[in-house]
Amino acid sequence: MYNDIAAQKTKLRELLKQRRDTVHDASGCAAEALAQYAGEVIALVMASHGKTPALVVSSYMPIGSELDPQPLLRALAARGARGALPVIEARGKALVFRAYDDGDPLAEKRWGIREPLSLRPVCEPDILLLPLLAFDDAGWRLGYGGGFYDRTLQALRARKTVLAIGLAYDAQRVENVVHDVYDQPLDCVLTPSGLMKIQK
Repeated sequence: MYNDIAAQKTKLRELLKQRRDTVHDASGCAAEALAQYAGEVIALVMASHGKTPALVVSSYMPIGSELDPQPLLRALAARGARGALPVIEARGKALVFRAYDDGDPLAEKRWGIREPLSLRPVCEPDILLLPLLAFDDAGWRLGYGGGFYDRTLQALRARKTVLAIGLAYDAQRVENVVHDVYDQPLDCVLTPSGLMKIQK
């Protein structure tokens, strides 16, 4: 069963990476469109946390055709949130998060991923902005296959309330994302056309 799901995911990744490359907006307009929903994101966190004390938002530095989260992160920071970026310590382990302010120097690591310098303090996010290749209406996300975000979300959710928001183009929506028992669903998906809260 596992091998069958893994094979389906591999096939879908190639197809959906091509789809995202096709719709990628290099002008930045789509990324800027996400920023207008910062207020809605904060409202969701208030509903789940009850308050917004110094919220920590984990973002990511985009690679290739990934939708750029930085305009949204800046809009959230303007509302009092503190930024963070994920750090990969080793395969098979959950991500670690280090504080990040717009313009901080970054180190380029494996797969071209840019991470905060080791002198930046470790923090724990309340909101995670996640890149993806595809999503469906049930909140399942197709990533790159490393399982980093799934392990991270599982660990965080065992300790606290966190909001996992997938960032995507509308064209990345599919009818069904094949998933396994270890996959962690998103709480929301944000596209240039709006914020979709997953019904659970």
